[in-house]
Amino acid sequence: MARKTVERNISYDDQRKIYYVSMDLGKDKEGKRIKRYQTYRTLYAARQGLRGFLTHREEELRTPKHDMTLGDWLESWMETIVRPTRAETTVYGYQKIIDNHLAPALGDIPLLKLTPMDIQQYYIQVQQNANLSGNTLRRHHDLLSSALRSAVRQDKLLVSPMDRVEPPRAKQKEASYYRPEELKRLFTLVEGHPLELCVKMAGSLGLRREEICGLKWECVDYQRQLLYIKEARTAFGATIVQKETKTRSSVRTLFLPDDVARLLHMEQARQMELYRSGKLKEISQFVVLDHKGYPYSPNALSLAFTRFVKKNNLPRVTLHGLRHSFATVASFQGVPLFDIGKALGHATPATTGKIYTHLVDHTHEETLMKVSDALK
Repeated sequence: MARKTVERNISYDDQRKIYYVSMDLGKDKEGKRIKRYQTYRTLYAARQGLRGFLTHREEELRTPKHDMTLGDWLESWMETIVRPTRAETTVYGYQKIIDNHLAPALGDIPLLKLTPMDIQQYYIQVQQNANLSGNTLRRHHDLLSSALRSAVRQDKLLVSPMDRVEPPRAKQKEASYYRPEELKRLFTLVEGHPLELCVKMAGSLGLRREEICGLKWECVDYQRQLLYIKEARTAFGATIVQKETKTRSSVRTLFLPDDVARLLHMEQARQMELYRSGKLKEISQFVVLDHKGYPYSPNALSLAFTRFVKKNNLPRVTLHGLRHSFATVASFQGVPLFDIGKALGHATPATTGKIYTHLVDHTHEETLMKVSDALK
């Protein structure tokens, strides 16, 4: 039998009229090469067979081989990737989702055997058993997507099963807010109350509660009538931290209305007097203090406002709802959505429009009425 090499890994037997493809399967336990031969009738078929084998072998070589579970990977991901690079509040939120939901439900599944259907079934079960909203489930989805993308980058997975998972549908919450006349009534009722400054910074400037609690005196410029929003005071669990604002776009400079400037002056003078009388051990760097002279926690400030609203029989709106009220009043005054978003510290006008759909509806109403009037 005369067999002659035609191409690398391909030879031809001119007596049998067939092509042989030599396939390298690696080495055995003793270190000897393992080869397998496949025959084909045509050179084209031989080339196709060799190409298919090489492609399959490349995929085999690239395919991760380990016995790590999803729970093992999530623990490693949190320790090596999330904790060193993310804010404490993000770490806390992720850990709660993992400990309370992901680890008990999916943690024992081998990472290499985790399927899109496993995750899809998880969404259904956790929604039914824990009665979680679509918005909360979307956070689970985002966490898993980020963790498994990292697993691919770290060569723990060839592809992420999340690429074929249908994400939970998040529902945009309808913003609760006061209309202009309701906000005026609130401002009247809160005059002289310890919450007056906080209420007016939220309702007149659109500040988040975390920004109010994190505001320092060094960020108040009376001479230029400016307020610099750079930090936020955030709570996670029982821990409160002072950190940068929510996003880069949240860092902003706001004009200080006379009424708010007057209240700031009064509060600074009050704190100075408390310090002189010994009721404050040291001069605070924070603008807003609770009744004990400590910087307010966001949750405590929200609770104090909720109690004030209930006591005065006002429509039920949260402290964050005053931020929405600011946007509503601005829209009623004809301020463009773009400018409202800038004042609120939104990254894009799309973010503003997504949150404040009622503003867009209001604009549509005005537009349609103007057209209707023109056609009468």
